[in-house]
Amino acid sequence: MRNFMRAIRPFLGALSHASLYVAGIGMIAMTLIVGWQVFARYILNDSPSWSEPLSLHLMSWFIMLGAAVGVRESVHLGLDILRYMMSPPIQRGMDLTSLALIFFFGVGMAWYGTSLAMGTWTATIPVLGWPGGMDFFPLIGGGFLIALFSAERFVDLAIGEDIAADVIVQEAA
Repeated sequence: MRNFMRAIRPFLGALSHASLYVAGIGMIAMTLIVGWQVFARYILNDSPSWSEPLSLHLMSWFIMLGAAVGVRESVHLGLDILRYMMSPPIQRGMDLTSLALIFFFGVGMAWYGTSLAMGTWTATIPVLGWPGGMDFFPLIGGGFLIALFSAERFVDLAIGEDIAADVIVQEAA
């Protein structure tokens, strides 16, 4: 299992970095679109109708991708005071339980997001002309990545492997 994890870790690291960059580009694009909307509304007196739904779609993407990267890098929100008061074996058990719950949450997001996308595919987002199911793509993609990255962390913790992602993020901070 260690060899398998070491073999796929570079791919998962690249996927995590790509997700982070896509999220950053999405945030910049959303900022530019909202800036254009404000300029068009107050200066040109002609607000584009597509800017708000597109901005919300981009925001959904960068939130979900950022959350997935946060799971992999272990920088997601947590209340660790109780955990630190426990012995190391109990801490490990708490970490494994937490990662298992995060995994099932990600699977649920992807599963039910797919169901929602299929159920709303025939509807159309009027301003953008997209199928309504596209609104749920960030939920599907983010849920899949959250499940994938939490499974990686779960296996690493279960086999006692040092997790390089934690070291990189902590050194950057």
